[in-house]
Amino acid sequence: MTPFLQLILVLAIILFSAKLAGFLSTKLRQPAVLGELLVGLLLGPTLIDLTHMAVVTDTHLGEVVSELGELGVLVLMFLAGLELEMRDLTRSGKVSAFSGILGVLVPVGMGLLVGEIAGMDFSHAMFLGLTLGATSVSISAQTLMEMKMLRSRVGLGLLGAAVFDDILVILLLSGYLAIETGGSGLQLIIVLGKMIIFLLLSVAFGLWILPAITRVISRLPISQGVLTLAIIILLVYGLAAELVGGMAAITGTFLAGMMFGRTPEKGKIEEGLRALAYAFFVPIFFVNIGLSVDLHAINLTVLWLFLGISAVAILGKIIGAGVGARIGGFTWRESLQMGIGMVSRGEVGLIVAKVGLDQGLLNNNIFSAIVGMVLVTTLVTPPMLRASFSKSQPHPTKPVIMETKEPESMSDQEAV
Repeated sequence: MTPFLQLILVLAIILFSAKLAGFLSTKLRQPAVLGELLVGLLLGPTLIDLTHMAVVTDTHLGEVVSELGELGVLVLMFLAGLELEMRDLTRSGKVSAFSGILGVLVPVGMGLLVGEIAGMDFSHAMFLGLTLGATSVSISAQTLMEMKMLRSRVGLGLLGAAVFDDILVILLLSGYLAIETGGSGLQLIIVLGKMIIFLLLSVAFGLWILPAITRVISRLPISQGVLTLAIIILLVYGLAAELVGGMAAITGTFLAGMMFGRTPEKGKIEEGLRALAYAFFVPIFFVNIGLSVDLHAINLTVLWLFLGISAVAILGKIIGAGVGARIGGFTWRESLQMGIGMVSRGEVGLIVAKVGLDQGLLNNNIFSAIVGMVLVTTLVTPPMLRASFSKSQPHPTKPVIMETKEPESMSDQEAV
């Protein structure tokens, strides 16, 4: 078969498997995303190794699938931002700040302690801690959307905390790399300056220029012009977040979604992009997480390290982000939900770990243990989050931050 035929074969298997697994997961009263993650693990090198089957000769096929999956997480976070309004997110600023900051510092400190106990030198132990500080809320955002809780106090606080988490992790990572490479404090100031510039420019463009461009495009005789504009802007915001702000691309696309949420064309954009996302890109993203993990790489020599950092990764986020949310004014139940929502490391944890491996600040054994930790935290987050909301009411007596009569636009069937 030609490389193109191999690609469409693999994509057909991924999409069918993802939807089937998501359906079975919902039947077991679990989030659909859990089934997609697990089937990805089964299709990956741990068992089937889909992208290296006998009929697959294209050595770049795995990279193509991975890049399609990365587009999926960008679209997912854009949709999460599209459902929110900036004023509602800013109202949860206190909770988000405390939860995001403590949700980084506590796991980093605990990871450093685990590394020291395991006999690592300080540089390896410190970078292990930095890896545990990262968070990827894409898994939690998807789970909350399935449960129709993204607009709750916890959902808004979680998304805001993820922004603080992203900024702080990048600052700590940049600062530590500057120290290790003999750099100066000026580098850290430059990194912070780039973040501020990106945030100011992206918000200014979204508030004052984007609405006018959207109105003009909506009047032109262009097929799906507004939807195409939304896709272009989400890609540009993701690119700018990485290149200008030095932040994760998902932070940029989340901001892009919030900007489009202010426009009258929000409903049209959401309808078109949601269909495209959940029919194609998002399932590939969740399955690809499992495809990228090989459990055989976790040998017995790193088993105890893997178990230790996995436990610390889960407890560190629950304690750190949870205590931060409590200080910010959440109830104990809401604080627990916030902590659980921050547990998943996802693609962000892998990116930070890869930086450490490339810089010689992590060895292959530690890196393998971290990969296993990323998988564990990603898998346990959806069921833990659903369980924490299982006895929660849709806040009949406790008003959510966002008051709206508009029903959630995402049904459980769409989530599957």
